Amino acid sequence: MATLATATEKTEKKAHVTTDEKPERKPQRSRVDDKFKIFCGTANTSLTDEVCAFLGLTRGQALVTRFSDGEAYVQIQENVRGADVFVLQPTCRPVDEHLMELLLMIDALKRASARRITAVIPYYGYARQDRKDKPRAPISSKLVADVLTTAGADRALIVDLHAPQLQGFFNIPVDHLFASPVLVDYFRRLALPDLTVVSPDAGGVERARFFAKKMDAALAIVDKRRVEMNVAEVMHVIGDVNGRTCLVIDDLIDTAGTLVKTAGALMENGAKAVYACASHAVLSGKAVSNIAGSCITEVVVTNTIPLSEDARKEPKIKVLTIAGLIGRAIQSIHEETSVSKLFL
Repeated sequence: MATLATATEKTEKKAHVTTDEKPERKPQRSRVDDKFKIFCGTANTSLTDEVCAFLGLTRGQALVTRFSDGEAYVQIQENVRGADVFVLQPTCRPVDEHLMELLLMIDALKRASARRITAVIPYYGYARQDRKDKPRAPISSKLVADVLTTAGADRALIVDLHAPQLQGFFNIPVDHLFASPVLVDYFRRLALPDLTVVSPDAGGVERARFFAKKMDAALAIVDKRRVEMNVAEVMHVIGDVNGRTCLVIDDLIDTAGTLVKTAGALMENGAKAVYACASHAVLSGKAVSNIAGSCITEVVVTNTIPLSEDARKEPKIKVLTIAGLIGRAIQSIHEETSVSKLFL
């Protein structure tokens, strides 16, 4: 049987609910976004840690190991359901092992219900195999792009592709970063006199022209003829380099054979000094000894690829970090703001 309550009883009951039964306010949540995570494989953990420090994040916990027969094994060791996840992994030497780690991490994150997966690839391996230049040859960079998409990557963030048109090989959005702001800032502070920016081949003219414009410097081109794989024969210099300081700019330095021959050709044409810079320090084979024995004053690279012990000890090689550049790009992607503004 229902009972009626007086006005006084209603007021007391309302006051009682208001003061005693209202749940306590929860403590304010941390400013850390638990849906924003960065993971990495074994290729370049130091760069990942620098990026995480720049963004104020902790690197995501993941187990990346190998069985005794060489098979890679990956396990994501924290919750990523609904998270915006970035996997930072350059596909540097050993290329296939690091590529496989990246693919397995992407697949693991996809199966763990991550909301979006961005493959952050500071150095994109196989980029030089971008066309069918001989009969019955693969287009390897296209294959790698397809495999990354099939593994579950929703977008890619890549630093200094060997050729910008490689973005067209991907069926997902690609943000193409350039290390030039970091390199330009360094050489501006050096204030090299009578500077001429040099492209080591015709394919790098656009990159060198952009750099020369930023540095307010002259431009020259070295015409070369490649006689076989990793072997190039320098022909002649296009442009006046007599009595000038030359800065050779390229996207990567592999064996350094082209770089050393280019520097030699510039000195033969009257250059006062030769500096060099590149985004990716592949430095395979005798690259370090080639640089050490060359006429080059200094070679400046970024940390997209971790340097070997010999390269770190070589006084002619200087490394600049691009953690801030990658960190700002990752933050822009996460916040859905413009990435291109980083290069204005």
